Amino acid sequence: MEQFHINHWAVIVCAISNLLIGGIWYSPLLFYKAWMKENNFTDEDMQKVNPAKTYGLTLIISVIISYNLAFFLGDEGTDASWGATAGFLAGFGFSALIFAVVGLFEHRSLKYILINGGYITLYFTLIGFILGAWR
Repeated sequence: MEQFHINHWAVIVCAISNLLIGGIWYSPLLFYKAWMKENNFTDEDMQKVNPAKTYGLTLIISVIISYNLAFFLGDEGTDASWGATAGFLAGFGFSALIFAVVGLFEHRSLKYILINGGYITLYFTLIGFILGAWR
């Protein structure tokens, strides 16, 4: 029987990386202005956000996402390359594409779909890499 292994520290790092990568992706360095425009958000809208609630729930959800992928990558043959590949396939092939379908039915712009779908794909690829490498 094959060994099944989940590195719980790697899962925690993956969850925290969601906040870090999202902070960069949606920052003024990258897509903040375009994302704000595509959502019709104003600076006043952003000031109304409860950061403790938003980031707290994001971290909890990120832990669940990271454990979910870790279960799929728990096989002893998993390495960084397969982890990144599986993360990409899950991120792009499942998550970003279903996000695109929802976006199409919500009449969202291609730019909106690409900004968010790109983030989803990058995040899943990164956590797959981390989970595969940190065995």
